[in-house]
Amino acid sequence: MSVTTDTRPFSAALRASTLEVHDRANYSAYMRALLGGELTQDGYTQLAIQYYFVYGAIEAASDAMAGDPVGGEFVFDELRRLPNIERDLAHLVGPDWRSAITPLASTQAYVDRVREASSWAGGYVAHHYTRYLGDIAGGQVIRRTLEQKYGLTQAGALFYHFDGIGSAPRFRDAYRAKLDNAPWDEAERARVIDEALVAFECNVAVFDELALRLDEFRAE
Repeated sequence: MSVTTDTRPFSAALRASTLEVHDRANYSAYMRALLGGELTQDGYTQLAIQYYFVYGAIEAASDAMAGDPVGGEFVFDELRRLPNIERDLAHLVGPDWRSAITPLASTQAYVDRVREASSWAGGYVAHHYTRYLGDIAGGQVIRRTLEQKYGLTQAGALFYHFDGIGSAPRFRDAYRAKLDNAPWDEAERARVIDEALVAFECNVAVFDELALRLDEFRAE
């Protein structure tokens, strides 16, 4: 009996394997409302708040992975989002934003999963890939929405500014090359894909919980 081996570059296999859940995240009720310009600014602020907690967990994992021979290849200081999110929340929520925000239950579950998965370099990379490559690419659609709908060109929308990476397409290509060259065998690559699927499901869960308040945040 022959065994079929996936001969595609790992980055291509990872992208193909997560395409369905990626689309579910992009076309969730909350994201459709946001990108359709249907929400008040406060409706977007709720997402920014959740990202503060998620990226706090991912970037703490980045700090822990800095010296890892595999995970360290995916630690990019120029990608760090927390400083920008903090400036955004100071603008969107106010100077006392730290004491005014709490994570949703789905967000806390996401944070817990990041912390658990990041005990292994492949798990860390799965969550890192899921968020940052999406922010650099599709996230720019949200950036344009924030500019056009709310006039947020700087503070309030800095999360989507990646001024430090140079050419976004070249950065993405270099990132994919690191995925392709990571020293994972077939079983470990399968584990990375499985964890990336979990990461996307975590994002979907956050969007679904935010969608429960859509009526509250719809623009008139």
